[in-house]
Amino acid sequence: MPEFGEGAPCWADVTLPDLEAGRRFYGELLGWTFEDQGEEFGHYTMARRDGARVAALLPKVNPSMATAWGVFLRASDAGRTVAKVRTAGGQVVFGPDPVGDVGVMTAIIDPGGSYVGLWQPGSHPGFDLVNEPGAFAWAENHTRDTEVVDTFYQEVFGYDSQQVGDGVHFDYAVWSVPGAENPALGRMKHGGAPDDTPTAYQVYFGVEDCDDAAATVRRLGGQVLVEPAASPYGRTAVVTDDQGARFSVIDLRSRTEPTPGQ
Repeated sequence: MPEFGEGAPCWADVTLPDLEAGRRFYGELLGWTFEDQGEEFGHYTMARRDGARVAALLPKVNPSMATAWGVFLRASDAGRTVAKVRTAGGQVVFGPDPVGDVGVMTAIIDPGGSYVGLWQPGSHPGFDLVNEPGAFAWAENHTRDTEVVDTFYQEVFGYDSQQVGDGVHFDYAVWSVPGAENPALGRMKHGGAPDDTPTAYQVYFGVEDCDDAAATVRRLGGQVLVEPAASPYGRTAVVTDDQGARFSVIDLRSRTEPTPGQ
């Protein structure tokens, strides 16, 4: 089972208007099976890949709720982390709220406008499987206010930030949890995106073949927003499901060598 350091992504779920349609879409695309947690937990539906917990689906009970994927960052002490969030200029949407003995949930909005969850684990530590087909592979914060956002997460979680783009034409940083072997998250500047492009976290799920996955998304009624493309990290595509929730798929095995000088 993966281990999650403080501030590392440890869970993801998607809010959907039609839960049954979501089960059909993600079941076929990512090979998931599902386990409804019952009325007590608002029909929160666990998604599993080969028995491992990899994500969840939940019904949209209020029209004002976004149809979107959400990411949760590990917080060993939610109350202490919430205090840091407020001091650093973030907004607390709700929580910390206990969820039975499963854990404690909080939602915040960072100073750049991105919504993200905090998870203090109880009996549910997070993903059972990562970086495999059908499992969580990466997440990145798409934002405009990069300096403010970088500083916020450094103050809240102590992230180290390393620029991997040129910082001008392609402003992309990776955030690392101190002491971790691999980076935890990405941060991408919107740059020339339209003014109404939302600031938000984007979730990546592993797939066997990115091009096949993109074709399956289309066949199932979703959209391919960015066609499959090679990268040093894997072949990726940006898609939406058939209800409009945006995410990315990535074939981690199909990596290209970085261009010299970049």
